[in-house]
Amino acid sequence: PRSFVLGDFVRARNVTPAGHTRLPRYARGEEGEIVAVHGTHVFPDSNAHGHGEDPHWLYTVRFTSQTLWGTPEKDSVCIDLWEPYLEKVA
Repeated sequence: PRSFVLGDFVRARNVTPAGHTRLPRYARGEEGEIVAVHGTHVFPDSNAHGHGEDPHWLYTVRFTSQTLWGTPEKDSVCIDLWEPYLEKVA
């Protein structure tokens, strides 16, 4: 079962994995909102290292430019992130 639903606020984990990851550094440790749920998909971190497809839930998370870069604009960035990259905001 998936851990998050539309509208949940999540934090991108602040991790530094060895090798390949699709978790951008500028989003690590930052909070955003789940705006889409895409089902399960191949987890690229596992697959790139020869550990198999290891499917995980994939979400689109919207981060405000204020959150990511401290800018006053009302712009936002949406990033597709797999569940292992995310944690629930309390």
